[in-house]
Amino acid sequence: MVTQEEVFKKVTAHAKEFGFVFQSSEIYDGLSAVYDYGQNGSALKKNIKDYWWNSMVRMNENILGIDAAIFMHPTTWKASGHVDAFNDPLVDNKDSKKRYRADVLVEEYIANKLESKIEKEIKKASKRFGDSFNETQFKSTNPRVLGYQEKIQQVESRLKEVQENEDMAGFKQLIEDLDIACPISGSKNWTDVRQFNLMFSTEVGSTSEGANTVFLRPETAQGIFVNYLNVQKTGGMKIPFGIAQIGKAFRNEIVARQFIFRMREFEQMEMQFFVRPGEQEKWYDYWKELRMKWHMAIGFPEGHHKFHNHLKLAHYADAAADIEFKFPFGFKELEGIHSRTDFDLKNHEKYSKKKLRYFDPEINESYIPYVVETSIGLDRMFLAILSTAYTEERLEDGTERVVLKLPPFLAPYKVAVLPLINKDGLPEKANEIVKDLKFDFECIYDEKNKIGKRYRKQDAIGTPFCITVDHQTLEDDTVTLRERDSMNQKRIEIQNLLKILSESVSMKSVLKKLC
Repeated sequence: MVTQEEVFKKVTAHAKEFGFVFQSSEIYDGLSAVYDYGQNGSALKKNIKDYWWNSMVRMNENILGIDAAIFMHPTTWKASGHVDAFNDPLVDNKDSKKRYRADVLVEEYIANKLESKIEKEIKKASKRFGDSFNETQFKSTNPRVLGYQEKIQQVESRLKEVQENEDMAGFKQLIEDLDIACPISGSKNWTDVRQFNLMFSTEVGSTSEGANTVFLRPETAQGIFVNYLNVQKTGGMKIPFGIAQIGKAFRNEIVARQFIFRMREFEQMEMQFFVRPGEQEKWYDYWKELRMKWHMAIGFPEGHHKFHNHLKLAHYADAAADIEFKFPFGFKELEGIHSRTDFDLKNHEKYSKKKLRYFDPEINESYIPYVVETSIGLDRMFLAILSTAYTEERLEDGTERVVLKLPPFLAPYKVAVLPLINKDGLPEKANEIVKDLKFDFECIYDEKNKIGKRYRKQDAIGTPFCITVDHQTLEDDTVTLRERDSMNQKRIEIQNLLKILSESVSMKSVLKKLC
């Protein structure tokens, strides 16, 4: 049986082989935790951005989009709390020389040692009792399950305590008490837990003597907050309203692994929703539900997403949850929904000495809005889609194929146009079809190799449809349309291609699910 680790290795290898993701500066042996997106990867990434932007900005009259600069005044990060509090608790294993986030070690212990045992008990009981099995009743009465649940609560309580108190000695003691071993060496020989600030710094100025230290932004949210009043006034926006943006962020991740899941340079898709104080809980619940709906509209399998409520809240939040996704290496954070209170705007008002208040004509009051945030990692979303789409199939004739079953509206190319052979006027006819379709769809033309190999190549990059131009095409203006997942082929008149493809690869039908 193929392990999930082996599947993940195949996904990363496939990403390079077919032009999705390359190691950055590979000819110089690469740069750790930094990646480049190839021709197919950049196209898939753009389509994910378009889906998010259209659903967030285009479909909502009260959400506007901006593009804030990466460099910001250094006081921004003092006001936001990043200078003083943007740290990760890190611990080294003395034998493997590997570094880990201490909180992640404990969370993985909970998932792998406790939650997994509960799942095993449920599966065994379900198999034993069949249709009469009541999972809720079983979880609330079975002594072993109750014991595991009590242990989880104890561990989570201690984790929350050491996090809130920033008790690094207590963090190490928790790791030792749980008997956590290094995943690489199996050793329990740990260093002390230390805090590490994740921001990159650089200098702005013509000479080093006169330069000012600035930071590469570790998140895109602050660019929204400092522009809140500009957008509100120029857009004539009334509370509640949102500001959205897609942009690069940078974090000096010491523990950077799992391909593009955790990188030092990455992209975020964020929206800050400004609400009346006291109404943040209502909007927090609203955006939790809507964001999960956005993910499910893509067509992911059931059971690949779940909510995880934060044990430790960030200094700015009064509620926070993650949408976790089942990656090949387990459930991990994909998107965060946070109720940020008025922390950010209040602090920017304090440090800038500029009023950032909103006058609400409905209640005749001036106040600093509260904020509900949705923040999704674009690169993580890319990985979630790629790893889910990767499929190995054994066909009826005994051969095998690798196919990326990407949602058609996200695929890098929507259609490939292939002349059966590279002569007899077929390439010319195929290129005529490309010229007609490329105004509506991302098209690719390919005339190299036998038709079967070209089909396999398009399967591997996720192209939903292939159009084959043959000698009959020259006679009656029909082509063979091949569908990627089923591999079914049917004869279609060229004049009908636009309508058929539009119905199959359009983003419109997916967006309608969200309205």
